[in-house]
Amino acid sequence: MNEILDAILAPDTTRDDFAALALPESYRAVTVHKDEADMFAGLPSREKDPRKSLHVEDVPVPELGPGEALVAVMASSVNYNSVWTSIFEPMSTFGFLERYGKLSELTKRHDLPYHVIGSDLAGVVLRTGPGVNAWGPGDEVVAHCLSVELESSDGHNDTMLDPEQRIWGFETNFGGLAEIALVKSNQLMPKPKHLSWEEAAAPGLVNSTAYRQLVSRNGAGMKQGDNVLIWGASGGLGSYATQFALAGGANPICVVSSDKKADICRAMGAEAIIDRNAEGYKFWKDEQTQDPREWKRFGKRIRELTGGEDIDIVFEHPGRETFGASVYVTRKGGTITTCASTSGYMHEYDNRYLWMSLKRIIGSHFANYREAWEANRLIAKGKIHPTLSKTYTLEETGQAAYDVHRNLHQGKVGVLALAPEEGMGVRDEEMRAEHLDAINRFRNV
Repeated sequence: MNEILDAILAPDTTRDDFAALALPESYRAVTVHKDEADMFAGLPSREKDPRKSLHVEDVPVPELGPGEALVAVMASSVNYNSVWTSIFEPMSTFGFLERYGKLSELTKRHDLPYHVIGSDLAGVVLRTGPGVNAWGPGDEVVAHCLSVELESSDGHNDTMLDPEQRIWGFETNFGGLAEIALVKSNQLMPKPKHLSWEEAAAPGLVNSTAYRQLVSRNGAGMKQGDNVLIWGASGGLGSYATQFALAGGANPICVVSSDKKADICRAMGAEAIIDRNAEGYKFWKDEQTQDPREWKRFGKRIRELTGGEDIDIVFEHPGRETFGASVYVTRKGGTITTCASTSGYMHEYDNRYLWMSLKRIIGSHFANYREAWEANRLIAKGKIHPTLSKTYTLEETGQAAYDVHRNLHQGKVGVLALAPEEGMGVRDEEMRAEHLDAINRFRNV
């Protein structure tokens, strides 16, 4: 690994030099273990501690197959699916690996007693398998997390509809929280040149997810002037949704849970902000009963911020805790787009407010390659910016996942893999200087 890192850090390493590098037999990776899948049995979610389940250990370099690439990972990041994997909720990810392993001789590689996790990376291509023409050793890349087989016709209009669609590093093995990752070549995209490794690794999953959910015609199809309610507007997903709304001429109504998070939204350019804790919204009377009076109070507050207008689009991801309110406050004919459900999957709402007002609920899950490419292109052009607030070492990934689990973070948290320190990998200093304040926005709050 030292020779690989030296080659990446050297200014004059050629593509041929990268192609000639010997691959190591093993690499360091963040893993969960199959024989520990029941370690948190009986505990409530909040008490499940990723620091106890995540390991950093040496694992063998996987075999490289057709249409695949091995990437030296300079940096990665923690997403909520990393938290789910680490606490084995809503189920152990080893079930995903077992099913994938049954698909073919090649996919058997993924069914192992350990799972290398992580669904983001920024790094350098080391090797490509047969049939890969667009990428080669030495290319600086980021990866999106859509893994598809595309042997069925179902996925050829929208690859997210492929029956064998999976999230890399969550439903597949050999993910990005490691020194080396195995990806399909159609996961690769150019690394934005003005960003450091850790900054470039941070947007991938959440930026692409927010793009499809809010901007794409497969999601809400946001247009200029739309009032967009964004839950968790300073968080990993919401911070990108807020930027897309502002960049697209919409009006974000940002829901946050503290003054500090409200300040982050203002720094992004948002003006309509609701601090749900300060204003005391409690949408549930108890675990079984919602409180429609609180929906109405929430709707009244939204109209105060919009000049009397209701919400055109709700950017939903908390799920159970907020979904009833989301359906209620959406205007007649409006749209609720939903993913993730971090507060619970069993949503409840009053269907009268949906059916009689002709509202739509759209399920949205990650993004297809084109949507991910467009989202990354906006990052590369400096139209949308990373929301990185803090960076950890690979050994500290358990603490990083714990912080995300407990909502102790702002925006995204990064993880250095091979990169020895923050701030490395910038290739366009002039463009970086132009956008430096926005790049550092979440670090400075």
